[in-house]
Amino acid sequence: MQRQQPIAILCQAGSHARNPCKCVTRDPLFLRDPAGWDKVEFMQRLFLLGIFLSSFFVVQPVRAAQEHHFLYAATPGVRDELDHGGHGILVFDMDAEYKFVKRIPSAGVDETNHVMNVKGICASAKTRRLYVSTLKTLICFNLVSEKLLWEKSYDGGCDRMAISPDGKTIYLPALEGGFWNVIDARSGGVLEKIPAKSAGSHNTAISPDGKFAYLAGLNSPILRVVDTKTRKVIREIGPFTNSIRPFTINGAQTLCYVNANNLIGFEIGDLQTGKVLQHVEVQGFQKGPVKRHGCPSHGIALTPDEKELWLADSANSCIHVFDNTVMPPKQVETIPLRDQPGWITFSIDGRYAWPSTGDVIEVKTHKIIAHLTDETGAAVQSEKLLEIDFSGDAPVRAGNQFGLGQITK
Repeated sequence: MQRQQPIAILCQAGSHARNPCKCVTRDPLFLRDPAGWDKVEFMQRLFLLGIFLSSFFVVQPVRAAQEHHFLYAATPGVRDELDHGGHGILVFDMDAEYKFVKRIPSAGVDETNHVMNVKGICASAKTRRLYVSTLKTLICFNLVSEKLLWEKSYDGGCDRMAISPDGKTIYLPALEGGFWNVIDARSGGVLEKIPAKSAGSHNTAISPDGKFAYLAGLNSPILRVVDTKTRKVIREIGPFTNSIRPFTINGAQTLCYVNANNLIGFEIGDLQTGKVLQHVEVQGFQKGPVKRHGCPSHGIALTPDEKELWLADSANSCIHVFDNTVMPPKQVETIPLRDQPGWITFSIDGRYAWPSTGDVIEVKTHKIIAHLTDETGAAVQSEKLLEIDFSGDAPVRAGNQFGLGQITK
């Protein structure tokens, strides 16, 4: 079959020019006899026709809701002292210079109507739940509706707990007691009890991968490691020089960094062998009287990238920063605070540090960039705080009250 010669059609701009413009359509579909097309040519023209017709329709992309970042602080988060933010869960806008957003009403009142100390805080974006522990109870909130779902009391009271990454299980220590309760995070029911090494069950952390729980007691120099599948103690780290206070671990779960009673500094343990590797004392500062906790350093955290270790110094109202890329970590800077720190943790992305004093520190510069204040302008302090991020009304990730390392390899 003889092929027809292509016909050139000029656009209007070139119709009166001696030299036609380059806007030329060759062999347009509507000038050809379809009977003269072969199958390949037909498919080519059908494809081009689809492109031509689609140009008349504009499809607007569906935009994902913008993420927003909030800091949640449970109060009273420094003992039962209501002058540091009153009673409730205070929410601050991290994207707007930590402006106060709202106060979520809380529970945690004893039989005499006295507001009890908040002992811990944890949350799960997956289950959309927030938990606060007090001296006697564990309180559960819905993160979206902000409604209180339940408050349950436990034998022996409650202390600083930790939640599994899937949001299903909480390891809840009795209040400086002899055991940890393993809690069903949905119902609050007790699944199992794990005995403490000695009386004083207190601080609890769960590894980022959820495989292990780390249990520290006020009256023991031993850090215990629990397999979360079997809920059995599989390893002990130490003994350290004194009873363990706050602690943290690296993401690879090879090292732990612990505060110990009577020490301005920290010690490092090997999580695989159980041996104590390093004893580090702060240089250039002396021990002195402290308002609370009874030990000079009560607060220790790794930046998420594990390049720095930050240490609380209550007696000198400051944070000491250590270079953690060398061993032992090297003391490099001191950041003065507005009060005595008793805790420290970091934002999920590692950009900000939050000591319990309510100072907000930019990690990159080691400079204080904001101070937490409530709806009345009063200074807020809390040792129980974490970040929760939302996309629209839905929580998408939750931080940790412990400053755990996040480098898993």
